[in-house]
Amino acid sequence: MENKVEQRERCEPSSTELPQSLENVPSWKSSSKCGHELQTVSELSESIDSSKSGPAESDPRDKEKTGISPQSHQLEIIFISLFPEAIRSALSPSLLGKAQDTQKVRYQFVPIRSFGRGKHRQVDDAPYGGGEGMILRADVLYEAYQSIEKRPRSLSLLLSPQGKRFDQPMAKKLSQFDQLIVICGHYEGLDERFIKKCIDLELSIGDYILTGGESAAIVVADCVTRLLPGVVGKRASIEEESLENGLLKYPQYTRPYEFEGMQVPEVLISGDHQKIQAWRSEARLQATQKKRPDLFEAWENRKSD
Repeated sequence: MENKVEQRERCEPSSTELPQSLENVPSWKSSSKCGHELQTVSELSESIDSSKSGPAESDPRDKEKTGISPQSHQLEIIFISLFPEAIRSALSPSLLGKAQDTQKVRYQFVPIRSFGRGKHRQVDDAPYGGGEGMILRADVLYEAYQSIEKRPRSLSLLLSPQGKRFDQPMAKKLSQFDQLIVICGHYEGLDERFIKKCIDLELSIGDYILTGGESAAIVVADCVTRLLPGVVGKRASIEEESLENGLLKYPQYTRPYEFEGMQVPEVLISGDHQKIQAWRSEARLQATQKKRPDLFEAWENRKSD
């Protein structure tokens, strides 16, 4: 199902060529900052509605180079990574593998190394001005990015500790796009010029540092994929989960009835579905207030607005 980019000789990109993602795209992509002024989830939602144009014109040779072309019937998530196999193996089991098999989602991979320079396929270099570590080259990343044929509603994401915090509301908005292009950083980061030219939104999964963006990309892809229609068997399973509507999930119990002196709450074996629902609603509030007071405060603020 997935296609790797074929190894090929060095090909310098034209200095005057614009990235395809800047053609026929929502208005928030056309700014000088390439969409970096996109501040809120609501603005991201508005950008979805504003995207009415057709797909960008692309070089037909790109399809020959990569085998990657758009599919109109499913969400397509494309990972630009130094270690695509790490992502591929994580997205193969369980519901995510089934989602691919049933064509609810299509995962594709663009290995950055295939666009490296010289016989050793170099993808990074020392930073100008000095400093520790190595920086992923803008020209290498740009060529990998250009090898992808863009769909009408395509969003380019960079996993970065400098990005906006990824959460459930953001995942819902991302699931509405036709195509997500996910760039996985590595080493000491990316050349800033590539970010300014090609990235629409920087995302962070938390305030900590990982060895690379692959782990974060797996989190985003998992969260977004399971929100697609038909991936999770029952829609109610999603609607009652933690963080849906801003609250944690109620406590859950199964057999045995008694464990280490602790019994299942009587209301749950009463058979009275109205009382059970009321108990669960109250339990959600109590759990959120106790375990995540920040979420509870935000929920109360939204309720009073």
